[in-house]
Amino acid sequence: MASLDPMDNAWRPWRLLAPALSAIFLLLVVPVAFIVVYSFWLRTATGADIAGFHLDNWIEVLTDPFYRDIMGFTIWIAFATTVVCAVAGYVPAYFIATTQFKHKAFLLLLLMLPFWISYIIRTMSWINILGSSGIVNAALIWIGLTDEPIQMLYNQWTVIVGLVHFLLPFMILNIYVSLYGIDRNLVDAARSLGCTGWQAFREVTLPLSLPGLAAGSLLCFVLGAGTYITPLVLGGPTDAMFANLVFDAIITQLNWPLGSALSLVLLILLGCVVAVYNRFAGMGQIAKSFG
Repeated sequence: MASLDPMDNAWRPWRLLAPALSAIFLLLVVPVAFIVVYSFWLRTATGADIAGFHLDNWIEVLTDPFYRDIMGFTIWIAFATTVVCAVAGYVPAYFIATTQFKHKAFLLLLLMLPFWISYIIRTMSWINILGSSGIVNAALIWIGLTDEPIQMLYNQWTVIVGLVHFLLPFMILNIYVSLYGIDRNLVDAARSLGCTGWQAFREVTLPLSLPGLAAGSLLCFVLGAGTYITPLVLGGPTDAMFANLVFDAIITQLNWPLGSALSLVLLILLGCVVAVYNRFAGMGQIAKSFG
């Protein structure tokens, strides 16, 4: 029998949400709070941290041109990766969504296969592909196009290639969800009114798939801007991204206060990107992709 107590009914949703909210609080809010506190501490020459409210780390991060240049490079790499993923991902997503192949689930399984392999292993595999003794150089020498191996690794373009390899499935899945949800009768109606196949795609399919394209672009940009493994493995000395600075500050230098300030700057920037996306597109499309 349902409870007639109004207070009990009012608190029931909160009791049901308590486990999830507790997990979010302990695994997200508390760690971020610690990082915020650490960002105002000071690292001394002796290696000790001075507790307190000091703005030195924030002033250094926000005023030093070195950090500003690295942030600009990070945005450029993430943006270029997102554009390549959008262009390269739309065609396979469109094919999977519209194909009459009866085993469409098998195509989606092939798309998910890269997630079964470690991201680090997938990134390092490019060394065996593009390295001096890799497959590409061996093929070029074998067909006679070059006498010596070509240096193709350790530059920003290799970083973009590695990030596209990592992020392309996210883009394809998001676009596929949008395309799959489009009523095919709309395309048929456009064709019956005189539209060519290209016109029907441009006027009907493409606009209706933009939410998925936007959601995939958001995921690719945020994940690309926050990575450090790919530039660490495939990038050169001048190809460090902002997450690499956080890694070096905390892991290499053991400078937790500076690393905390750097991580919060990156978090704020990506949070602003997500807020802008949510303002114009909403987060529902991303939830559909993983639902």
